[in-house]
Amino acid sequence: MKELAEVFATFARVGYLKPAPGTWGSLAAVPLFWALHEAAGPFAVVAGIVVVFIVGLWSTGEMTRGALDHDPSEIVIDEVAGQWIALLPISIGAAYMGVDSSKLWPGYLAGFLAFRLFDIWKPLWIGKADARGDALGVMLDDVIAGVFAAVVVVALAALSHGMMRI
Repeated sequence: MKELAEVFATFARVGYLKPAPGTWGSLAAVPLFWALHEAAGPFAVVAGIVVVFIVGLWSTGEMTRGALDHDPSEIVIDEVAGQWIALLPISIGAAYMGVDSSKLWPGYLAGFLAFRLFDIWKPLWIGKADARGDALGVMLDDVIAGVFAAVVVVALAALSHGMMRI
């Protein structure tokens, strides 16, 4: 069971890539997000986020049980959940407009960069969630970072499309 947990928690061992395994995990999440959206749309993406969160919570708990390090760098399933949340506005926007989500590529770039920024920086509730020191904290900090990044994606889209003036 521990071996299966490792495969999930490291996102098929992507988490062992160096340097910056979290960035590799986030990057690996993007094409899978695109494929899920294109195959089944935003509702499938939301379901995917829920499944990744639940599997991530279980697999992270299994991998860290009895360990001193509650958040080893090779665990990147949390980045997958957070990255998908950051990109969710793209899925919703593409479905609303009836276009292939790759046409919204600036949103993919913004979502990726904003998520990595918040995940590394850990401001506000992101840092508090990370400080929990358990599997839920490992997952929650990236979920919250994903929400922050999604807000950035929506704000940048609004600016880009002239719906918001500074």
